[in-house]
Amino acid sequence: MRTLVALTLTVGAFACATAPRPQITPEAPPPALPGPTFEQKHSWILRLEDQRILRDPTPIAPSLAPAPPGQSSLPPTTIVAPAADLLALLTDDEARIRRRAALAVGHVGLREAVPPLLERLTDADPEVRQMAAFALGLLGDVRARDRLIAALGDEAIVVRGSAAEALGLLGDAGASDAIARMASQLVQSGADIDQGSRETPSAAGDERRDTPAAAFRLALYALVRLKAYMPLASVVLDASGQPRVRSWPVAFALQRLEDPRALPALLTLAKDADPYTRAFAVRGLGALKDRTAVPLLLQIAAGGDRGAATEAIRALGRIGDPAAAPTLVRWLQVPKADPVLKLEAASALGGIAAEGVFDVLADALADPSPAVRAAVIRSLAQFDLQRFVTLLSGLDPDPQWSVRVALAAALGTLPPEAGLPRLRTMLQDSDQRVVPSVLAALTKLRAPEAVGVLMNHLTVDDAVVRAAAAAALAELKPPGAVPALTQAYRLGERDASYVARAAALAALAAYGPTDATPVLIEALRDKDWAVRVRAAALLKQFDAATEAEIRMRPASPSLGMETYAAERLVNPPVSTQAFIDTDRGPIQIELDVLDAPLTVENFVTLARKGFFNGLTVHRVVPNFVMQTGDPRGDSEGGPGYTIRDELNQHPYLRGTVGMALDWADTGGSQFFITLSPQPHLDAKYTVFGHVVAGMNVVDQIEQGEVIRGVRIWDGEGK
Repeated sequence: MRTLVALTLTVGAFACATAPRPQITPEAPPPALPGPTFEQKHSWILRLEDQRILRDPTPIAPSLAPAPPGQSSLPPTTIVAPAADLLALLTDDEARIRRRAALAVGHVGLREAVPPLLERLTDADPEVRQMAAFALGLLGDVRARDRLIAALGDEAIVVRGSAAEALGLLGDAGASDAIARMASQLVQSGADIDQGSRETPSAAGDERRDTPAAAFRLALYALVRLKAYMPLASVVLDASGQPRVRSWPVAFALQRLEDPRALPALLTLAKDADPYTRAFAVRGLGALKDRTAVPLLLQIAAGGDRGAATEAIRALGRIGDPAAAPTLVRWLQVPKADPVLKLEAASALGGIAAEGVFDVLADALADPSPAVRAAVIRSLAQFDLQRFVTLLSGLDPDPQWSVRVALAAALGTLPPEAGLPRLRTMLQDSDQRVVPSVLAALTKLRAPEAVGVLMNHLTVDDAVVRAAAAAALAELKPPGAVPALTQAYRLGERDASYVARAAALAALAAYGPTDATPVLIEALRDKDWAVRVRAAALLKQFDAATEAEIRMRPASPSLGMETYAAERLVNPPVSTQAFIDTDRGPIQIELDVLDAPLTVENFVTLARKGFFNGLTVHRVVPNFVMQTGDPRGDSEGGPGYTIRDELNQHPYLRGTVGMALDWADTGGSQFFITLSPQPHLDAKYTVFGHVVAGMNVVDQIEQGEVIRGVRIWDGEGK
């Protein structure tokens, strides 16, 4: 037995020594995933900023990579794809990704992003630094103030300008002296701070931000936002109060602050050869209402420069000197007068208490232009209430709804016994666009039946009328209206438009936090992001520490997930063009896909659906904007949804195309084209294009004219 055991052990040992061993191959490392491409990272940025979040809220589901060839016996390897994270992209290897991620973080608007953005103020790339500064301005968090003040001394001029702009957006007046010092250093350095301001400031021209002139302008605009007259004056005025620099940005800044100490400089700048410098200075003279400016204003009003003449006519109306009457009457009576100046004269004459003016205005009620007739009605009511009431007794309802809107507003300025009878009749107007103005006038006159009328109009079909009723109830605050307003919010959930729901929330907020908070919290999950934004802002008024801005996120994606990665958005091969066809000719717009990709995508989609075909130009404000894109025609319509803002660094110059808003993130289909520089709109409204041909057409278009169609060219046809 012992022998058998020994033999067995020997054989076993021999077998172990001589049998071939199985080949054991070390486990292959998991396959390396190729890093995300620029296009992939860019698509993440577009999606996250559209959803108004900094990172994906949940981890990306893991996937299984197949075994390598020849090793099919091994199990597949688990691979976890990187999650999209804007804060991580702020430290990306590529400067262009860091720059674009910084802008996206500013769009998202969360305070959590302030420290990471502050770190980017020391980035090696000046373009990243300047965009981080701009993004901090968009966030509006005062914790960034000291670091932004330090950035005013950055070696790169582009960073200094963006830091000044950001400080203006923060709204902390404590930064004004530092901004003024930076601007003064530019003046004293002998740099060309006037570059570009002597040429027609066109959006199709040079928009560079890396020049001393650009930094100087941004510093001036920041001081305007901070309402810092003395720091501004220390930069642009000499000891005698005259301008050191004669340019339209200086004139803009001085007129915007409406400080009487600027009068000598504005009088000088109003005589400047540059038309925009003159126009801004004249606007400032009108704001000051100083009668010593009247002789100069009369001279400019009679001149051939439409922009300056427009502002001079407005200024004369504000000052109200009877000496202006003959000049203004002439513009209203001359056959084939410039329609822009005729309209301005009709508006300005209401402020001129001179003999014969009322009769001239009364005759102009027969003018073929609805815009002129509406302006005349407003002026007549302002001029002489008693004679206006007498005139109304023999006046038939105007066939144009917009004129009836103006009449309702004018009736609201009359004594109740004079205004209410006609307003009660107008409440039954066949055009619902008139009713909001009637409701506002009834409220202003405190009509005895106003509360009952408003409560009834909270349930009508027209969402804009419901919004007007809610806004009026917020003004009156009658007891017992809270349940009706709560119901109005919920009734508005059937609407494509946000206007009625948002108005109901604002009205509830007027009753205080106890009544409003439950519905406002409910509205943080509203189907429309714009309503969530409004609800969060109202909650913040009650409690500055509220977490509403966090609880309302994420916004629903406005596009299909695959669209964020589309080449036309992340790496556009061509510059997309839009051609707006009007009866006066075409207007060609170069769309800014790089800096407003989702706004452009929305515009192009609407245009190709024919959405704009046949819509009116519902708003024309001379020397300011032309606006269209509203299917209602009363500034209250849209496509039935909203898009998020894509605020960027493009300035509003002549021919800039911007998205119209009620408040943040309420864009949709209404857009405007600026007729002259408008720096106060910068970083407040999305710029998504500029006119490259046809500004002469834009200048001629009058309110009420029709957009025949919008054609798109993106390399694949129109």
